[in-house]
Amino acid sequence: MVGPAPAPAPAPAGGGPAPRWPGPCALTVVLSPSPLPAVGPASRRWAQTVGGAACPDESTLEPSGLQSDLLPLVYPGSVGGSRTAFCLNGSLDGIDVKGKIVMCDVSRNIGPVGQGINVKSAGGAAIIIANGQVQGYTIQIGVHVLPASHVNYADGLKIKSYIQSVMYPRASITLEGTLFGISPAPVVADFSSRGPSLADPNILKPDIIGPGVNILAAWPFPVGPPGATTMFNIISGTSMATPHLSGVAALLKNRHPDWSPAAIKSAIMTTATLTANDGRRIPDQNLNTADFFGLGSGHVNPMRADKPGLVYDLSSSYYIAYLCGLKYTDQQVSAIVGRFVSCSSVKSISGTQLNLPSFVVPLNSGNRYKLDVFRMVTNVGAPNSTYRAQVMAPQGVSVAVNPTRLTFSQVNEKETFKVTDVQILKFVNKTASARCAE
Repeated sequence: MVGPAPAPAPAPAGGGPAPRWPGPCALTVVLSPSPLPAVGPASRRWAQTVGGAACPDESTLEPSGLQSDLLPLVYPGSVGGSRTAFCLNGSLDGIDVKGKIVMCDVSRNIGPVGQGINVKSAGGAAIIIANGQVQGYTIQIGVHVLPASHVNYADGLKIKSYIQSVMYPRASITLEGTLFGISPAPVVADFSSRGPSLADPNILKPDIIGPGVNILAAWPFPVGPPGATTMFNIISGTSMATPHLSGVAALLKNRHPDWSPAAIKSAIMTTATLTANDGRRIPDQNLNTADFFGLGSGHVNPMRADKPGLVYDLSSSYYIAYLCGLKYTDQQVSAIVGRFVSCSSVKSISGTQLNLPSFVVPLNSGNRYKLDVFRMVTNVGAPNSTYRAQVMAPQGVSVAVNPTRLTFSQVNEKETFKVTDVQILKFVNKTASARCAE
């Protein structure tokens, strides 16, 4: 929707004086293997020559004097059980890997660097780490202790097929340097949290995705091979995506001191990017189109977030009414907001009634497969501006917006709109998701 205008019901009242607590500035952040748009995606790329074919991959270690000669290639998983396939501690005992490039399957029980340590301890010359089907194209690189390459699931299958097809498989690892403009990017990582929200399926989760895969940052002690002096490390996880979004929120607060936490969250969500650098929708780890339970509102775009035009604002009273609606006790709600609240004196609301930039409409027999949603927007853009609603409804679902145009004469002016007649025309899917964006 372009130029949305939300209109929630009148602000519910809680017990006690007006709270200072402005409402949570929490974003549910998941991650994608892409730096901020201003930086552009880059990768330290190696090429493996396997049976005459090159398989591009990623790694970090650049050992001096690395030879690109063909070396014997072995996959322990073909002669042992799953422990040897994962190159777990002690699993390579009794397997001849000395002087060879060893292929190991990625494991949840040991990290790639740990696998490399095991291979090196067993006498291996280098390691190839192959993704499983779950990981797909999500590659987590690390600071390795020996020449290492990490390949996606498809390339891993090709390499294993080659190993099984010849009597003396051989391979080499050659550094190609840093490549820029890798496509597609961003991509939702395999380990990135997915929705729907278990606490309340009426609220779309996650809110946003941000850079969280292979993030280079300072580290408190040296990492890498023995004797390394590198004080930087590469980490992946939500703990890497969250600082990016926190930094964006801090920049927006500096630029717009009068914006509430809810307004900042709205600006980030409604200006997020839904397309990768190849012009297509952002894919998941298997390069299939990611859905909204993986993407949320999309990938954070700091430059656009500075000028959202319209924001969906919220006061603390709405959060209090929502928490009471979730059947939290007075003690629990009071602990969250920092003052006494009596839910019996609060008119509770559901997640659909929260003035959020996105929402989920569960269509079922209970609501006769039809539901209306109200929203309110605040103009933080130019005065004398008009916004027009654009609807992109899922197949088999009818969606209408009333009014279709919102006109503002001044900054901070508020207008409301209703997303109406959200209903199933054909029984294709019983859940409709909406993303309201400026």
